[in-house]
Amino acid sequence: MNVKLFGEVFVTLLVIVDPPGMVPVFLALTGTLPAKQRHRAGTQAVLLALGVIVVFAVAGQTLLDYLHVQLPALQGAGGLLLILVALQLLTGKTDEPSEQGGTSNVALVPIGTPLLAGPGAIVATMLFVQRAEGAVDYTVIGLAILAVMLTVWVVLRFSGGIVKLLRPGGIEVLTRIAGLLLAAIAVQLIADAVGAFVKLYAAA
Repeated sequence: MNVKLFGEVFVTLLVIVDPPGMVPVFLALTGTLPAKQRHRAGTQAVLLALGVIVVFAVAGQTLLDYLHVQLPALQGAGGLLLILVALQLLTGKTDEPSEQGGTSNVALVPIGTPLLAGPGAIVATMLFVQRAEGAVDYTVIGLAILAVMLTVWVVLRFSGGIVKLLRPGGIEVLTRIAGLLLAAIAVQLIADAVGAFVKLYAAA
């Protein structure tokens, strides 16, 4: 087993996904839910993120080429999606996901994607796959991705203790902070996408 490759993939994806940084956003979106639904949302988000990353690892470049979509466009789309969510959090006009369907929506977007399985994680995974040499390396990359997603799931699973400490008032404050952070992430994603397009077409 290529321990060095495992470590590179694990550390890179863990830094990009940033489980501790995900906690405020996750609690802002699910803090008012019962514990059971919050746990379900965390599990659904991690499973979706795992599926998206695996799909792009296996066929990402082929899919993008077929659709004539470049990676900066994917990055910009993720930024626009996050801006919509950030505005909802900042204005307090979020839809209360009291039913299972609402819980699923919150888990899938924006938690599952583009926060967990965002452009950064997708691009990093695709680059690691391109560097891989043989089935052993592919297996190591897959195990590292699973380890990262397991770590994220554990962090989200036990974030419920923070809800008990914050209480409704604290969750309200956390929601506004999370909205501001999401807005900053979204602007950075869009700025990076614009910069990438400028470099791309300037070099052409």
